[in-house]
Amino acid sequence: MKAIVLKNWSIGGDGPFALIAGPCVIETEDMTRRIAEFLKEATSRLGISLAFKASYDKANRTSKDSFRGPGMEKGLRILENVKREFDLPVLSDVHRFEEIAPAAEVLDIVQVPAFLCRQTDFVAEIARRAKVVNIKKGQFLSPWDMRNVLEKAISAGNDRVLVTERGASFGYNNLVADFRSLPILRQYGCPVVFDATHSVQLPGGQGSSSGGQRDMVPYLARAATAVGVDGLFFEVHPEPERALCDGPNSLRLEDFPRLLAELQKIDRIVKDREAKSG
Repeated sequence: MKAIVLKNWSIGGDGPFALIAGPCVIETEDMTRRIAEFLKEATSRLGISLAFKASYDKANRTSKDSFRGPGMEKGLRILENVKREFDLPVLSDVHRFEEIAPAAEVLDIVQVPAFLCRQTDFVAEIARRAKVVNIKKGQFLSPWDMRNVLEKAISAGNDRVLVTERGASFGYNNLVADFRSLPILRQYGCPVVFDATHSVQLPGGQGSSSGGQRDMVPYLARAATAVGVDGLFFEVHPEPERALCDGPNSLRLEDFPRLLAELQKIDRIVKDREAKSG
């Protein structure tokens, strides 16, 4: 497995898992900064490689009345400040062609949303512009379908591509995590990330917004780490019950370091075993 290295973040290459974490959406600049500061301190103590994520515009909310974020201009400025103050790579998702170029100027990792991962021209344009691309696997796709998606990005001239498993549609308003997906995706040569918080989402499950099963996140995260992954993805919030987006599937910030420490122990066992058998 090849490694992808940014200034102070690396993923793949048989190393320990890298972390992508932050709030679902930028609510305020102060809250975003406080979450980044907490995550930076916690991961520094544990020696975990962190990329900070937050969306500046959640363009795929269930309802037209749902909070979407501050928008591109203000959101990118906030992320640029986080990047500079805490010396962290930053990630956000892009939903429109005209936002790709300005977003790629600020973001270290540009994310292709799951619902847009089949859009050939969109994927290719992000790959041409971005330093690193994270492609979310569509809830409607099999893991082997993602081989074609990855080839679209790589053929555009960028082989610094991650692929993230975020659950598969299982009937209406439900997702299921099929852990067979992780070793299948790893066969395609790109670092594989498991999104533990979106995998417990109940899409549209609350009528005008999505529900979720926050209590299931640690179980899925531990299982994915035991299977073997290059990275883990979590959405966190100081008060998930009051979050403006994806609160039901976001982890409580203060509980997060304990889970990370558990996952580190599992990851070391798995990677040591892989090294000995390889």
